[in-house]
Amino acid sequence: MDLWHLKVFCKLVELKSFSKAGEAVRLSQPTVSSHIKELENYFGVQLVDRLSRQAVPTKAGELLYGYAHRLTKLRDEAEAAMAEFMGQIKGRLTIGGSTIPGGYILPRWIGLFAREYSQVRVALMVGDTAEILNRIAEGELDIGMVGARSDDRRLLQVALVEDRLCLAVPPGHPWARKRSVPIAALSGEPFIVREQGSGTQRTVEEHLAAAGIQTGALRIAAELGSTQAVLQGIKNGAGIAIVSTLALADDLKAGSLKRVTIEGLDLTRQFFLTRHRQRTPAPVCRAFVDFLRRQDDLAAAFGPEMF
Repeated sequence: MDLWHLKVFCKLVELKSFSKAGEAVRLSQPTVSSHIKELENYFGVQLVDRLSRQAVPTKAGELLYGYAHRLTKLRDEAEAAMAEFMGQIKGRLTIGGSTIPGGYILPRWIGLFAREYSQVRVALMVGDTAEILNRIAEGELDIGMVGARSDDRRLLQVALVEDRLCLAVPPGHPWARKRSVPIAALSGEPFIVREQGSGTQRTVEEHLAAAGIQTGALRIAAELGSTQAVLQGIKNGAGIAIVSTLALADDLKAGSLKRVTIEGLDLTRQFFLTRHRQRTPAPVCRAFVDFLRRQDDLAAAFGPEMF
């Protein structure tokens, strides 16, 4: 069994395509197929079902993927540790971000970090808060940033960035020219909400509940799986929504959406930098956190327990 074959197998499972996996590891499609066949011969079982448009792991393939992912990650950590020993920081850093950090905060930091550490290859995965937290807990991501605190004792979090949510309405809405509306008025409007597992949705539900309003009392017109989908839903008249001001900034400048304050409702929240509590962080992960610690606007948020 060859580690390179396992890396190719992982890419195939993740990308669900022989051609895309080949592009990712710079191999031809026939070579990828050959590597997978060698693994199947080695284990004596079919690992991938070759469907018309996708390559899907079999049950045996799903089992192998868990081990293969950990083995290839351990190899990356070994290479990074040896590079650090030689006075270099290089390797692969996998970062997870929930929708708002992944789309509006982390890309800037990653760009600055990449300029300083040119030999580090950074991969950013964007998902909802629940998915990112789970992947960090399972060791699939080195570090991440999400919009909700976790009660998983395996995870260590530090509140790093503050965000404010607000009510967003289309320009033609009766509230578009108002600076604020009473909280009681919300129950009369069609609402667009994020899916369960979203940090934004969890924050909205917690703040409304604290004000005596359950989300079940709202007229839910649609439940959408991303912030961008929610913004498009508002623009197209599906309803109004409570969204991050970070995500709303461009639409406010363009005048395509309007921001309204909800009276008596404090919609501030924190974004939490998160890592696994027990796992020893890889050198590239430590370098990323040290980089964040050096940023003037972030330094005060870090406590000694983060690393």
